[in-house]
Amino acid sequence: MTGPFDDDGPEEDAPVPAPPDHLAGLRGIDLVRRTVEEARGAARSQGKDVGRGRSGPARRVGGNRRRRTWSGPGPDARDPQLLGAVTQDLAKSRGWSARVAEGSVIGRWRAVVGDQIADHATPTALNEGVLTVTAESTAWATQLRMVQSQLLAKIAAVVGDGVVTTLKIVGPAGPSWRKGRYHVSGRGPRDTYG
Repeated sequence: MTGPFDDDGPEEDAPVPAPPDHLAGLRGIDLVRRTVEEARGAARSQGKDVGRGRSGPARRVGGNRRRRTWSGPGPDARDPQLLGAVTQDLAKSRGWSARVAEGSVIGRWRAVVGDQIADHATPTALNEGVLTVTAESTAWATQLRMVQSQLLAKIAAVVGDGVVTTLKIVGPAGPSWRKGRYHVSGRGPRDTYG
């Protein structure tokens, strides 16, 4: 009785290439071993590091999970990352997220409130949730006070809730009549500026 793994060759009638002359006397697994040894020797002669296979046990990382040593088709921590994602992770890890959000209100003012408002009003300070906005005229300051709730909603939508809690809208400052070190308090000039 013959089986599929006998050394007599395959049971099919397909032509099998003959081994080289120096391997002609070998059959089965001996032929395979000798061929692999020759291939490894040829690779070593070219300076390649071959033939080690998995000589030791697989490294364990936490429990029974094996650590992947290759990059698969899915995203990996070793893959190139977007700069925005990396800086956001850095800000979170360092506790800078609140400061970055505060800076983005002033830095992205035009994108947050729109061109029309940005042309006539400028943010000047943000302290403890109070954003100070300076309008170019008292008329614009009045208009901004009327749409203050919509401005707060726009700011919250772009940079997040709680970054800006209130708006302090001021008009332009009038000229100062105070000159020098000494000052006499009083009513000051009686004209409206702005």
